[in-house]
Amino acid sequence: MTVRIRSALDTLPAYAPGRTVPGAVKLASNELPFPALPAVAQAVAGAVGTEHAGGINRYPDAGTTALADVLARHVNTTTDRIATGCGSVALCQQMVLAVAEPGDEVLFGWRSFEAYPIVTQIAGAVPVRIPVTGDHALDLTALAAALTPRTRLIFVCTPNNPTGTIVPRAELEQFLDAVPDDVLVVVDEAYREFDTDPDSPDGVEVASRRPNVIALRTLSKAYGLAGLRVGYAVGDPTVVTAVRKVAVPFAVNSVAQAAAVAALGARSELEPRWAQVIGERQRVTVALREFGYEVPTSQANFVWLPLADRAGDFAAHCEERRVIIRPFSHTGGGGARVTIGAPDENDQFLAAAQSYPGRR
Repeated sequence: MTVRIRSALDTLPAYAPGRTVPGAVKLASNELPFPALPAVAQAVAGAVGTEHAGGINRYPDAGTTALADVLARHVNTTTDRIATGCGSVALCQQMVLAVAEPGDEVLFGWRSFEAYPIVTQIAGAVPVRIPVTGDHALDLTALAAALTPRTRLIFVCTPNNPTGTIVPRAELEQFLDAVPDDVLVVVDEAYREFDTDPDSPDGVEVASRRPNVIALRTLSKAYGLAGLRVGYAVGDPTVVTAVRKVAVPFAVNSVAQAAAVAALGARSELEPRWAQVIGERQRVTVALREFGYEVPTSQANFVWLPLADRAGDFAAHCEERRVIIRPFSHTGGGGARVTIGAPDENDQFLAAAQSYPGRR
C-alpha cells in the first residue's frame, strides 16, 4: 500500500522558475544585474559570525522585530500593520490560508503571477482566472463581474507580472468600491520601485484607508535580495495578525533579516541602479518595437512580448544565441518575458531578437 496523497495535487500547476544555463545571459527571473552592496555583504557576514548571540547557531527572531521596525519607518506606518515573509510568494499563500476555506474562490487576472493558482489550490480554494484585456492589462471590470458569494480574495498585481502593465489609480478605486468589505484585496506591488507612471496607485496608502486591502511588496527585486527571500505586507492589524498566524515559524532567517535591514538603509545607493534599469527598459522597448514586435508599455524591470504560440520557438532561438528568457505557454495568453539586465546583456538579447525570423 502506498501513502495516500491529496487528490488536489493531481491538478496543481507547477511553478516554472527561470533557468540558469552556464555561459548564457540569464534574463528569465527579473533579478537585478548588480552585485550586493558592500553594506549588505557586510551585514550578511556579520549575521553568519558565531562570536555573538545572534549567529546562525541560534534561531532567528521569529517576530522579525528589527526588520519590522525598519519597514514601518520605510512606509510610514506602525509595526502592527506589517507582516514579513519568506518572499512575497510565501505571504501570498499565507493570505489565502488566512481567509479562504476549501471551495472558496480566489480571483486574479490571467496572465498574472504564476504562483497565484498554485497557492490557491494548496489551500484547497478555487482559482478563478480572468483574462487580461487586449492591451495586456488587468480587466478590473471583468474581475468585479466575476465576484460571487464564494469570493474571499482578489490578487491585483500592478505592475502586472508578466505583462508589465499598471492598474491606474482611479480604476483601482472604482474597483475597490465594488468589492464587498469582507473580501480581501491584495495589491501586489513587487515591482513598484521601477514604476514611474504618475497614475499608478500606492498600495500602502490605499490599504491605510481600506481595511480589506493589503499591500504586498518584496526585497527580492529592486533591493537585490532574491537569494535571501524577504517580502512584506502592509494592512489592517486584524488582517496582518491572521496572516502572521498561518506563517511557518522562523520563515525569515537571521541572515535575510540582517541583509534586509541593511538594504533598506542603503536605498540612496540603490536608486541609481533602479534608474539604470528604467533607462535600459526604455531603450529595449524602443528597439524591439522598431524590429516589429508588439511590446506593451512596462513599468517593471522586464518587458513582455505577446508572441502567442511562437513564445517557445522564440525562447529557443534566444537560447541558441546564449540568452535565456522566460516563455509562457499559449494557454491563457502565451508570450515571452525578458528581464532588463546590464547594457551588454540587453545588447545580446536585442541581437537575438532582431535575428528571429518570426518577429513580424
